[in-house]
Amino acid sequence: MTRIFAVTNQKGGVGKTTTCVNLAASLVATKKKVLLVDLDPQGNATMGSGIDKNDVDITVYEVLVGACKAEDAIIESPSGKFQVLPSNSDLTAAEVEMLSLDSKDQRLKIALEGIRDQFDYIIIDCPPSLNMLTLNALAACNGVLIPMQCEYYALEGLSALLNTINQIQQTVNPQLIVEGILRTMYDPRSSLTKDVSAQLMEYFGDQLYRTCIPRNIRLAEAPSFGQPALIYDRQSRGAVAYLALAGEMLRRHESGATTNEALQEEA
Repeated sequence: MTRIFAVTNQKGGVGKTTTCVNLAASLVATKKKVLLVDLDPQGNATMGSGIDKNDVDITVYEVLVGACKAEDAIIESPSGKFQVLPSNSDLTAAEVEMLSLDSKDQRLKIALEGIRDQFDYIIIDCPPSLNMLTLNALAACNGVLIPMQCEYYALEGLSALLNTINQIQQTVNPQLIVEGILRTMYDPRSSLTKDVSAQLMEYFGDQLYRTCIPRNIRLAEAPSFGQPALIYDRQSRGAVAYLALAGEMLRRHESGATTNEALQEEA
């Protein structure tokens, strides 16, 4: 079964795009077929995957407005070896154009239906705001992966995001779940980090990934070379952390699949 999840947080600068690119590369390293959908007009996930956003003829914009099919826009990341549905500033216009289109909040879901079976994982990088693009991502996905820093204001932002997800569950996508909460830019020496982390553990339990992504200079440098950290410096703490995250996700999903099969057999 293809797993589609949106990586989103209404607060910017939390490592959202870094997570998308590096998780995609890490899942490929475990022999999974991965598609990264760049749904942010800034096109940072596209650039971080080693694709020049200014040199692509067809992007997710054309896909969303119905000018082409998703398979016609997909490009392979030359560094990460995952597939990318790229984005650039053209996507800014899509939000306005989609308002006059049928099924405006389902455009991405419809576009992915014809190709989803080609992939084990589809990761959607969302813009740092709740707009028509983010709504399309939440309507198309199975779950939401929430990267966040362990700081006070991040908790406030998380509360607002969870309220949004709840509204989406009640209206657009009843099957939507929180895939997991990921602590990014993690500094275990900070007492605030420890306090916020403890609160997350108390309230979210198993939804909180055990893996934490540390502050890491190699992780920060990698996008400027158009490479995931796994390619830029495989031994870096950031690369190792994202490999650990991929492993944790796979164990969760395999365990869940095994449980579901057992329940079906009992029934």
